Amino acid sequence: METLDPIDALMLTAELLSSPMHVAAVLIMSPPKGVKSQAFVDDQYERSLTAGDRIDPRLRRRPYRGVDTGGMWVWRDVDDLDLRHHLQRRTLPRGSGTPALWELISELHAERLDRSAPLWMAYTIDGLKAGRFALYLKVHHILIDGVAGLQLIADSLSTDPAQRSMPPFYTAPVPQDPPAPTRSGRLPNPLSAVRGIAGTAAAGLNLARHVVAGELANIVGGLISPSVAPPFGAPHTRFNTKLGPHRAVAATSLDRKRIRAVQQAAGVTGNDVVTAVVSGVVRAWLADQDELPRQSLVAICPVTVRDRDSAASDELGNQFGLGLCPLGTNIDDVGQRLSLIHHAMDNVKHQVAAQGPGATLVVLMPAIGPTVLLPQLPLTSWVPPSYNLPISNVPGPPEQMYFNGARVDEIYPVSVVYDGMALNVTVCSYADRIGVGYVADRDVVADIDELIPLTEAALTELEAAVGVV
Repeated sequence: METLDPIDALMLTAELLSSPMHVAAVLIMSPPKGVKSQAFVDDQYERSLTAGDRIDPRLRRRPYRGVDTGGMWVWRDVDDLDLRHHLQRRTLPRGSGTPALWELISELHAERLDRSAPLWMAYTIDGLKAGRFALYLKVHHILIDGVAGLQLIADSLSTDPAQRSMPPFYTAPVPQDPPAPTRSGRLPNPLSAVRGIAGTAAAGLNLARHVVAGELANIVGGLISPSVAPPFGAPHTRFNTKLGPHRAVAATSLDRKRIRAVQQAAGVTGNDVVTAVVSGVVRAWLADQDELPRQSLVAICPVTVRDRDSAASDELGNQFGLGLCPLGTNIDDVGQRLSLIHHAMDNVKHQVAAQGPGATLVVLMPAIGPTVLLPQLPLTSWVPPSYNLPISNVPGPPEQMYFNGARVDEIYPVSVVYDGMALNVTVCSYADRIGVGYVADRDVVADIDELIPLTEAALTELEAAVGVV
């Protein structure tokens, strides 16, 4: 009986009280040249239902809790997976544009996943202009984190436009040869159990030491540096509220060369540039609503501990740390804002590397808990939140990709929103583009499409600030 990781079990329990906790990706594709779009999509959808390939183990299991498990959440494998439940088809009116696509995805993203089955769904959506179609894949956060989810998709694609007979994305990778057995015939060493217990205790002490160090670093750093966000150091905004049942989704993409040019001119990372773009977007939008706080907004940023090559099918669950990053939305000078974000993210990465992802999660739990729980209670406006929105950066395939000859034109992330964080921004790199995905509570950000032109404007401001033409 394999129990769920405590963080994953907490996600499941929290979902019962509030919003769904799944993440998603959208692939927009063009059919192969010389092939009718309708026929191609029909064929690929039917093939996905009847492929008969071995399903990835992450997509064959579901969480379960009952009397027989002592009330604990455990994993149970599902052998008779019903693909017609998980793979569905939607058709937009012929010639629809991307606004119609995002409207449909907003509706699909608001729907909860069925806990009686493995927690994932995939929708093939056709009817877009020029014969294009989309794949919307959503997976519960306890199954796969963002990096592993993009890797799952990337592994099902090819850089060869001529390749055919490719298996669906849910197919398990070809198993490698098992490792050679160690010395056989030996009795188990009874001291190994003692060493295991001692190792667990040492790990617990080590975690406690890192937690204390992390808490002190955040408190002291928040007192002496504006690049360190202390707990409960964010202003109240409309994002820090209880969510309704509806979602709004929008996305755009930026030229990767423009991001790299700003990065090189300013001596920062590409992630710093993208975070500064998002900071500019949120700052401008709140100013348009006449709601820009004098105090800087704060983002909560996941920092993955996966290598790009390690997001394999045998690595289940989530592997990331968390950190708080002040966005400098109270700073008029765009260059200074970028410098602040650079130093803040450098500090977050250092803490995750030094203390480990587990310790950073524990350190931030007292800050995360009140931020997401207090909006559900009345008369709590006197308690400041610790952050205002999540900003994530997920690496996608670095090259142009294809699936059975269909060209993958764009890849966009669609993440999760929750009580206390009604806006989520997730960024995904793909080939020569950077996809920026916005998801929000529809009642909080009804005009989410307005964020798209603000994204272009924010990047243009950064280019001017660092002298990039």
